[in-house]
Amino acid sequence: MLTTANFLQYTQWMGIATLVFAALTFLAFVLKWGIRFRLVGTTGFMVVLTSGLFALSIVPLSRTVIPGSVRYTLVYDNGSTKAVIATSPQITPTELEATLRQAASNLFSYGRSGTREDENLTVRARTIIHPEEGISLPVYLGEVKRSLVSHQNSPVTVKIYTENFAQLPKPTAS
Repeated sequence: MLTTANFLQYTQWMGIATLVFAALTFLAFVLKWGIRFRLVGTTGFMVVLTSGLFALSIVPLSRTVIPGSVRYTLVYDNGSTKAVIATSPQITPTELEATLRQAASNLFSYGRSGTREDENLTVRARTIIHPEEGISLPVYLGEVKRSLVSHQNSPVTVKIYTENFAQLPKPTAS
């Protein structure tokens, strides 16, 4: 996977190429070459590409990986303060805690806005159980809250609903 350091290096090379094309465009206007207006378009496009690469060199593209977490699927996200993830019914409470912490870290962004009533991002974890044929029941297993105001050193509170784990099907030995 490409890192921000790679994008910074590509930005530097693209910046040099853009400056070369800008000088070539200036020379084309001075010497009244026929392709001078095409060079203006090419130089402008290279400026756009260089600024895009520069933006990618600033923003980290990697996701947080918390040891012990398992795969989850984002089921609901209102883009502000609430999100719901789905997990496997075979998840353990320790795996759920790590997964909730990872989801809270991955779903946090500075674009989310809190409300006066709630300035926390709340991520709830649920799974689906099938008590009878043709019946599906969502079971909420836990939730995590983190501040939307500050990313650094913000407390993350995890609440595991241990009573709901009793409803999960027991793994069968094969």
